[in-house]
Order: sequence, then C-alpha cells, then structure tokens
Amino acid sequence: MSEDFGNDEFARYKDDIDAAERRVAREIDPGARAVVIAVGVFVLLASFALPHAGGAQGWEALLGGPDADQAGIALPHRVFMWLALVFGVGFSMLALLLRRWEVAWIALAGSMVASMVGVLAVWTRQTAPDPYPGLGIGLIVAWLAVMFITYHWSRAVWVRTALQLAVEEERRRRAADQQQRKLLDDLPERPDEADRRDDTPDT
Repeated sequence: MSEDFGNDEFARYKDDIDAAERRVAREIDPGARAVVIAVGVFVLLASFALPHAGGAQGWEALLGGPDADQAGIALPHRVFMWLALVFGVGFSMLALLLRRWEVAWIALAGSMVASMVGVLAVWTRQTAPDPYPGLGIGLIVAWLAVMFITYHWSRAVWVRTALQLAVEEERRRRAADQQQRKLLDDLPERPDEADRRDDTPDT
C-alpha cells in the first residue's frame, strides 16, 4: 500500500512539473526590455497629440474631422494610425501585462505591418498635392516609434531565455528516454534466452 501511495505522489509531482513546463513555454520574460517597449508605447501615444499634417493632430487623422479634411488625410495615413493604436499600443501593453507568448507574437506581427504601412503613409504626405500641407512631425515620430517597438518585440520574442531553453532540452531528453524504453519493452524475447531460462535448474 505504501508503494501505491508513493507512486500516486510521484504521479502528482510529475503532473505539477509538466504543468510548470507548459506554463514557462507559453510565457516570455522581456526583462529590462519591457521598460524600453513601454517607453516606445508612451512616445507613440504622445505622437497622437502632435500635428501630422498642417493643423491635423494624430487623433484627428485617426478619427477624422474638419482639420483632417482640410489637410487631405489619405487612407494609408488613417490605416497606419489604426494599426499603430491597436497593435503598437493595445497589444503591446496587453503583452507586457500578461507576458503571454501568443499576445507578444500578435503585437510583433501587427507592429511590423504598421511599420510597412507607415512607409506608405509618409510617402503619401510627402507627395500630397500643392493645396494640402506636407509631412508633420507627429507622423514621423509615430512611424519611428512603431519601428522601435517592432524591433524590440522581435528581440523579446525570438531570444528565448535560458530557462525556456533548459525546459525544452529536458523535455526532449525525457521524451527520447521514454521512447527508447518503450522500444526495448516491445522487443520480442530472443529464443536462445528463453531456452537458457528453461534449462536453468530449479534450486
């Protein structure tokens, strides 16, 4: 009975270890980079209050308004601002709070798309027709902030911590040992070993 109790305790202990390993594999630890990303998010938010084109501020380029109409805010500019808000601000803050691997990946992918759309937004402002104002400081700051956030999310997502690498290595080693033991257990018994055991005299 004590042996069964020990096996049950070991099984529960093993389940706890497996659960901890899965939790570590799902989480990220950006470390000091989290502060850097948070600063980038703050700068991106501040750019919404800066002029993006003429008298149109970032939030007006995002939502529209008389100043945005007078400045001739184009669709790429507005799409860039929405992507920057949703992924550069929203998912970045969510990933910093939750430390979840999947959320960090979404923040990285969305910020990367926003960076590429930002190139188009800057280009459309620089090539705006003569009656409309040119490129404002707010759009430049927003674009640079999104690229800054994208770069640091890529480092945080791709660079695994030593603990995650150790957990994955231990899991692979354990899986290989279990597979090897299973193969040995499934091997058929050799005839000479069976005959040798039958010929062994009883004592």
